[in-house]
Amino acid sequence: MGRKFFVGGNWKCNGTVEEVKKIVTVLNEAEVPSEDIVEVVVSPPFVFLPLVKSLLRSDFQVAAQNCWIRKGGAFTGEISAEMLVNLGIPWVILGHSERRSLLAESNEFVGDKVAYALSQGLKVIACVGETLEQRESGSTMAVVAAQTKAIAEKVSSWDNIVLAYEPVWAIGTGKVATPAQAQEVHCELRKWLHDNAGDEVAASTRIIYGGSVNGANCKELATQLDVDGFLVGGASLKVWLFIAYELYIIIIYLVIFQTLETYARLIHFP
Repeated sequence: MGRKFFVGGNWKCNGTVEEVKKIVTVLNEAEVPSEDIVEVVVSPPFVFLPLVKSLLRSDFQVAAQNCWIRKGGAFTGEISAEMLVNLGIPWVILGHSERRSLLAESNEFVGDKVAYALSQGLKVIACVGETLEQRESGSTMAVVAAQTKAIAEKVSSWDNIVLAYEPVWAIGTGKVATPAQAQEVHCELRKWLHDNAGDEVAASTRIIYGGSVNGANCKELATQLDVDGFLVGGASLKVWLFIAYELYIIIIYLVIFQTLETYARLIHFP
């Protein structure tokens, strides 16, 4: 079975009501391939989730940027998986490097969060990635394998997980992994899934790339055999005008229309 291409936009901590409305309006008017070809998910800040969901076209979906590790309660400032389900939000991003580094979320903590979100019916974009120091020391695969292992140990199914490889050194820096570097890590992650979760999981799990993705580099990245899409951060918005749709639409058009055969392909793990 082929892996459907996935384009996600992480808007991070940006925007106002009026700016978000403008973004959604343009996304709604964009001519893009059907959801049979590509899955598009946007991830606005928590406070805008109901607004975006109410206005966004039905073939695009919405993701939260985080949720708590267990059922809600006396956890000031947190958002529970149950709350997201109650709002009808289907996706959540977990394990993003900004939370791993700034809030000291460990591999085990992220694994527990992924498992709990799945248990409540959410789909998860699970992020993994290495720092520049880790890459330069040659430990990239050891790092991302450990991060993936912590998730694999807590989940019984990968059906509702998209794995996002985001090299920390490329997030928001303007640096980007070369297509060969991205493919190398994606291929190794797929081999890890093959060895530790089985042939079917390895063949069907989408592994997407994030890290300074933009309209200039997305086409070549998308031609890589094991790159199944993108999680776009900085390039999905321009903070000074918060016009998220510009590069978002460029990505959809360049990647999907110009390389349609590449990712409409049926990919089988050898």
